[in-house]
Amino acid sequence: MTSTTTLAAALPAEHRARLMRQAREVSFPAGTRLFEEGRRADRFWIVRTGTVVLDVHVPGRRAPVVESLGHGELVGWSWHFTPYVWQLGAEATSPVRAWEFDAAEVRDLCAADAEFGRAVATWVGRVVAHRLHATRIRLLDLYAPYGSGS
Repeated sequence: MTSTTTLAAALPAEHRARLMRQAREVSFPAGTRLFEEGRRADRFWIVRTGTVVLDVHVPGRRAPVVESLGHGELVGWSWHFTPYVWQLGAEATSPVRAWEFDAAEVRDLCAADAEFGRAVATWVGRVVAHRLHATRIRLLDLYAPYGSGS
């Protein structure tokens, strides 16, 4: 992921500190599914250590990995947009330590402070744009006759 979408680069220090006050430390062993596409998105994570891959459901095929996430990267953006349903799946491919956030609490903070909410929305929007592009390229590489051409 690009440096503009990691937490450290995306949010000013004061907003980052406010968000991190909501964090709780969690860990996942390799092979743990963090979430499944189509299920309720009620939390999100920022990776501290380890690797999480994102995958997309393709009927009749194994879910292809569309992106790999590491330190400082946001895992999950669907919590920010109604209907709060995961658009991708996620799995830890190595032991992962992360900060976990309750989505409803963070959305409430965003609603209560427009400047904070705008900063979080801009960050999440950048992540969505990046993931959409990465997913498109990966699916073209896998299924288009001549790949993505990149």
